[in-house]
Amino acid sequence: MHKVRLGFTILALLMAAVGDGVVAQNSCANPFAGVLLRFETDFWTKTDFCRRSVDVSEIRSGGPPPDGIPPIDSPVFESIDAASLWLQEQSPLIALEIDGDARAYPLAILTWHEIVNDVVGGVPVAVTFCPLCNSALVFDRRVNGATLRFGVSGLLRNSDMVMWDDLTQSFWQQFTGEGIVGVYTGVQLEIIPSLVIGFGAFADEYPNGVILSRDTGRRRSYGVNPYVGYDSSRQPFLFEGSIDSRLPATEHVLGGLVAGTAVAYPFPLLREQIVINDVVNDVPVAAFFQDGVVSALDQRIIDSSRDIGTAALYDRRLDERELSFALRDGAIYDDQTGSRWNTFGRAVEGDLAGSQLRRLNAGAHFWFAWAAFRPDTLLRTD
Repeated sequence: MHKVRLGFTILALLMAAVGDGVVAQNSCANPFAGVLLRFETDFWTKTDFCRRSVDVSEIRSGGPPPDGIPPIDSPVFESIDAASLWLQEQSPLIALEIDGDARAYPLAILTWHEIVNDVVGGVPVAVTFCPLCNSALVFDRRVNGATLRFGVSGLLRNSDMVMWDDLTQSFWQQFTGEGIVGVYTGVQLEIIPSLVIGFGAFADEYPNGVILSRDTGRRRSYGVNPYVGYDSSRQPFLFEGSIDSRLPATEHVLGGLVAGTAVAYPFPLLREQIVINDVVNDVPVAAFFQDGVVSALDQRIIDSSRDIGTAALYDRRLDERELSFALRDGAIYDDQTGSRWNTFGRAVEGDLAGSQLRRLNAGAHFWFAWAAFRPDTLLRTD
C-alpha cells in the first residue's frame, strides 16, 4: 500500500451504460488524471465519470487492482459439525438469516475476500467486510430490476472499500451502500440486518444453519490476520481525513441509523452496562452486548485474539407494547413480562418466548470510520 494520489492520463470516454434504463454518453475527461500507480488505466471502460456525488480527490488507491482481492461468487457451505473442526466458539462471523435460511460467513475468510455474492432465502445479497474500517454489512444486490455482481475495486475512500458492479462499473461505498460514481450515483442499496457473532452463539441459535466453507477455489491463509495489531492502532491505514477526537480512532462502536439519525455506543460502555435503553429521534431502542467474540484484527491467528464482544441495536416496540430491558443475574430481561432475551433479539424464556425484536440498521465499526461517514453522530457516553 502506498500513500499516493490516484491517476489516469486525461482521456475522453464514450460509454453506453445500461442499468437504470438510461443510455449515458460519457464525454467527461477522466477525473483521475495525474500520477498512475498500480491502477488499471484501461479497466473502467463502462464507468460514467460524468456522474458522481463525491469529490474524486477523496478516492485513492489501496494498492491492488480491481478484484485483486477476489470476491467469492460461487460460495460453498458446510454444516456446523464440519465447521467446528476449524472454528472455535469465539470465532467471529457474519450471521445472516432470511426467510428461515441461516448462513454464517467467517471473518477468517472474509478478511481475504471482502465480498461474497450469494443468494439467501431467495434474495441476492452481497456480504461484505472491510478490514480497514472493521465494517461488516450485507446488501440486497437488486437495483432497478437488475441483479448486480459486486467486486473489490482496489480503491478506498475514508479508508473504506469502494465496491464496483460489473454491469455499469459504477463505484459503490461499502460503508454506506451508496453509489458514488457512475450510472448508479445516488442509488442506495438496501441494507439487510446482520450480526457479527461468535461461531458458538450462531450454532446455538441456528443449529441447522450453514457456514461458508474454506473451499473457495483460492489458496489463502484462512484464519490468519494480515493486519496484526490494527485494532489498537492510533492511525488507521490509508486514512487522510481528520479523526474525531471524541474517541480513539480504532475504538469499537455500535453505530446505527435510527429514523435518519446517527448514533454510536462505545464498546467499553456496552461491556459495562450490557443493555442500554435509549430513545433516538423519538424511536425507543435497546442496545444489547455479549462477550465471546474475538477481534479479527488483533493477533496473527484470529482465534488467539482478544475478546472484544459484539453488540446489536433493536426497536423496543413489540406489537402494541413498548418494552424496557434490564440485566439480572447476567442475562437480559424485559421489565414488563420478565421474559429473557438473547443477543439476537429473541425472547428465549417467559411469556414472550419466541418473540423477535426488529433489528435496526446498526453494526460494529471502528470509530474513525463511523465518524468520517456520519460526522453528526450522537455519541452516547453514559
